[in-house]
Amino acid sequence: MTDIAPNLTNNALLAQLMEMGGPVMVVLLVIALFGLIAFVYLMLLGTLYAPRLNGTLKKIVIRWQQDPEAVSPAAMIERAGRWGRLNPLLHLVSNTMTALRARQDSGKIRETATRDAQQALEPFEAPLKVIEVIAALAPLLGLLGTVLGMMEAFSAMAAAEGRANASQLSGGIYEALATTAAGLVVAIPFAALAAWVEFRLRRIHQTINSTLVSIFSVAAERQTAAEADTQHSTNHASRPRFAHATG
Repeated sequence: MTDIAPNLTNNALLAQLMEMGGPVMVVLLVIALFGLIAFVYLMLLGTLYAPRLNGTLKKIVIRWQQDPEAVSPAAMIERAGRWGRLNPLLHLVSNTMTALRARQDSGKIRETATRDAQQALEPFEAPLKVIEVIAALAPLLGLLGTVLGMMEAFSAMAAAEGRANASQLSGGIYEALATTAAGLVVAIPFAALAAWVEFRLRRIHQTINSTLVSIFSVAAERQTAAEADTQHSTNHASRPRFAHATG
């Protein structure tokens, strides 16, 4: 008996949805369920694996700007802990600092950092695209239900040879209005969620860019200072030889 009752309830719900808006209403319910699952997955993914500039990482970047030799990328990873190691920005910063301290080619370092930053944001693109498609598809499905409902209403009028009463027409008109409203009810919140998630991803991308710029600027300043010292030493060493030759 306990197993039969839920089945009866589910069948009654599907029958009620079919009566309200026809098969389009069931399709709207299914895509809304898929969108909700995608949003929950996106929130869990963002909580665990979103690149974030926390207080510890911010202090490390500031220390790097003051004295790059005082920062140990390997020790930074070890002290991050299990939860901190899930942060892709931590590994991106560590790998970039390691490559800069090894004096690798700056162009290759920037390409690697750009590729790693894109890979850190790639897992968020698929669920976001699902939400955007649902937000765009739901009003179209609602419009389809509207057309089908009006076709049913005019079909009833044609069957009655123009003598159809209000009760015969109300079923099709109700179906048309119900699917339109359901499409908008599904589309509006998912459109808002897609815009919010896209805004959050842009903020994360800006955080990654600003963090990498802060790291690369220190390396560029050190390289410029080293070249200036080398040029100064070369000029200083060439002066006595020039004076001796002219003397």
